Amino acid sequence: MEDKTIIMTSTNEAFSAPGSLMDLFLESFHTGVKTEPLLKHLVIVAVDAKAFALCQQTHPLCYHLNVEGSVDFSSEQEFNAKDYLDMMWLRHRFQARILELGYNFVFTDVDIIWFRNPLLRVPVAADIAMSCDLFLGDNPYDLNKNANGGFVFARSRPRTVAFYRDWYTEARAAYPGKNEQFVFDAIKHQLAARHGVAVQFVDTTYLGGFCQPTSDFSKVCTFHGNCVPGLHRKLAHLRQVLHDWKQFRANNTALQD
Repeated sequence: MEDKTIIMTSTNEAFSAPGSLMDLFLESFHTGVKTEPLLKHLVIVAVDAKAFALCQQTHPLCYHLNVEGSVDFSSEQEFNAKDYLDMMWLRHRFQARILELGYNFVFTDVDIIWFRNPLLRVPVAADIAMSCDLFLGDNPYDLNKNANGGFVFARSRPRTVAFYRDWYTEARAAYPGKNEQFVFDAIKHQLAARHGVAVQFVDTTYLGGFCQPTSDFSKVCTFHGNCVPGLHRKLAHLRQVLHDWKQFRANNTALQD
């Protein structure tokens, strides 16, 4: 984008197979309100060779994130298993590298469907904006909310780069065997104060999901398949949400691209 912001998601073979989450994710950009042009800013990061090959068949901007050693991330990963944790921290390190290169980023899980541009809900004062499973109260800068790393916006500023560096090194070492989301919640107050970083949580009215679902299609920007375990169940539930969105758009002709 003009302000050096890129959108990115990560995927593996299981999520990229025909009829899986990647197809649903990309379809949502075509059916959303003014979201289709955003595809030219979307980079799909594949963590295995098969996912990279599948990406190249459907999208022009694909990146193969090479994994050292014999780790195989191609299958559906069990939550908090060792390979899952390694994949989450690999993703985190890649995000940090994007900031180091001078680019802002929007990271979106591939099990998030897009209805509108969520950046319209991120204020310019925020260095980091994240989704959360439950949005309690009315203060987006109240850090006493549990983060969900499925949607993250980060600005490339020295303080944000430093925040990410300490999150990956110092904080990760202090909480061995924990994923990056757990560690973020454990250290967010300390690192935000240390580096002067403004962290915001976006209301689930706009970044919705199954943990705290919204039925207000006039406001929701994205919808996350959180709190639904299992790839097949997640797919079925998200397909229904996308179907309901299409019905909403068909019945509200004032919504123009």
